[in-house]
Amino acid sequence: VQLQASGGGLVQSGGSLRLSCEASGPIFTVNTMGWHRQTPGQQRELVASITNGGVPNYANSVKGRFTISRDNSKNTVYLQMNSLKPEDTAVYYCNAGVFGPVVQYGVYWGKGTLVTVSS
Repeated sequence: VQLQASGGGLVQSGGSLRLSCEASGPIFTVNTMGWHRQTPGQQRELVASITNGGVPNYANSVKGRFTISRDNSKNTVYLQMNSLKPEDTAVYYCNAGVFGPVVQYGVYWGKGTLVTVSS
């Protein structure tokens, strides 16, 4: 199973970006999908996650600014980021729990996409 993330880039403070992440490979069902972020010297932290049924969960720091959604027919999760702040600058990683025919259940990570917010 592979997760391919896209959509990162450079944006000014107050701007918006939309991240996408598609899971592909031997998949029966994709369980919870999520976005995490990491800055140099810091631990990776959860930004948002969403269950297979569409129930979201957000870090307090992004509530009201970020929206996570998913398209189960495409095994894809999205992160709409609005009102971006310089402190949102990080490498963003998507992950997903996957039930499959080869590996019964595994948690997979994408390679990360850089989001830079300039002040």
